[in-house]
Amino acid sequence: MTPVFFELKNAVVGIAGLGGLGSNVAVALTRLGPGRLILADFDGVEESNLNRQQFFRDQVGMHKVDATLVNLHRIQPELDIVGHKVRLDPDNIPRVFEGCDVVAECFDRSDQKQMLVETVLTRMPETFIVSVSGLAGYGRSNDIVTRRISKRHILVGDGESATGPGVPLTAARVGIAAHHQANAIIEILMNEFNQPRF
Repeated sequence: MTPVFFELKNAVVGIAGLGGLGSNVAVALTRLGPGRLILADFDGVEESNLNRQQFFRDQVGMHKVDATLVNLHRIQPELDIVGHKVRLDPDNIPRVFEGCDVVAECFDRSDQKQMLVETVLTRMPETFIVSVSGLAGYGRSNDIVTRRISKRHILVGDGESATGPGVPLTAARVGIAAHHQANAIIEILMNEFNQPRF
């Protein structure tokens, strides 16, 4: 493990959703070796996911949690990872992500994003959340930025772009946002959960 990231060994990070954002955040964090990752998703791997998510063709049909556990353990076999095959809601979020220092919001739908952010901020007073808004399409890499919304809420994205006709989700732009998320999480943890420098 790289010495500069030694402090991460006691960190607990939650990832809500294992699609284009969550599967990429999980891989980026696994390569740094946090103390524990807690993953949650209710969905299975579909062929249409392969254009931007960290899965393989032979994993189509597997539950995303199971496929992610396999892939992350290939990167770091000793990593402590907990997987929950569950649809997250305000009642189970505090239990699923109990003990997390930071939760990454990696949902597709805006209502689910809002629900997770509100639940973490109101019911998990010691936990940071890093969410995303605006990452559809291609190009404009530098429009994706990381901003502090409140003391415990960091937001990644351009805040505007949404999927629609001719504006798909692409691996490159989703990957940029996911790595912004992972970097923000690392910054929070490396600053001992004080103010990140962005």
